[in-house]
Amino acid sequence: MAGHSQFKNIMHRKGAADVRRSKLFSKLAREITVAAKIGTPDPDMNPRLRLAIQNARAENMPKDNIERAIKKATGGDAESYEQIRYEGYGPGGVAMIVEALTDNRNRTAGAVRSYLTKHGGALGESGSVAFMFDRVGQISYPASAGSADKVLEAAIDAGADDVQSGADGHFITTTFADMSEVAKALEATLGEAETVKAVWRPQTTTNLDEERAATMMKLIGALEDDDDIQDVYANYEIPDAVMAKLTAA
Repeated sequence: MAGHSQFKNIMHRKGAADVRRSKLFSKLAREITVAAKIGTPDPDMNPRLRLAIQNARAENMPKDNIERAIKKATGGDAESYEQIRYEGYGPGGVAMIVEALTDNRNRTAGAVRSYLTKHGGALGESGSVAFMFDRVGQISYPASAGSADKVLEAAIDAGADDVQSGADGHFITTTFADMSEVAKALEATLGEAETVKAVWRPQTTTNLDEERAATMMKLIGALEDDDDIQDVYANYEIPDAVMAKLTAA
């Protein structure tokens, strides 16, 4: 019986992973379609599309999926997606920014409000928390791209602002305006990056206790499961001891 239960657990985890990957591919495809529709379907002439394709490749999205997403934008029958930013608060007063690509503003706004309210937060007005974040560029490379010193030297030469290196890889921060140029310069030295994207970086963070941290994780999970939500940013910090308890549960 134990073996049977273990098999079922493995199958459940694999099924959950497959669902997450399917959702991720759907979101990446949506960004590719939007980028191709508002610009040109040629990535060499469309920086946003080029970055969208690069980020999709980093997640091992099949080439056929990428090509279908581009063709969808040029076929004339693509949905009209709107890029919207929602701002609000999560448990413990954590400031949150939620970015969405949606074809139904009312549906997405209602869903975001529901997620926040259910988890002890609230939807705020536009501009209510954005001032607590900086809009910056983030370029990531795998740890195999080189030593911390090599990546730091390349980042300095490329004009980056900061580099954090660790077992998970190298994360290079730039100004939002310089992101594309820095990425291009780094590519000549380190090769193609895993991801190049604009992110919201919190200026300060809020420590969460175990109860609020658990609620925060549930809230982020609910938001990320929504097909309309592309990215979620928040200014929380979870102490290592608390995170260890949550992951062990």
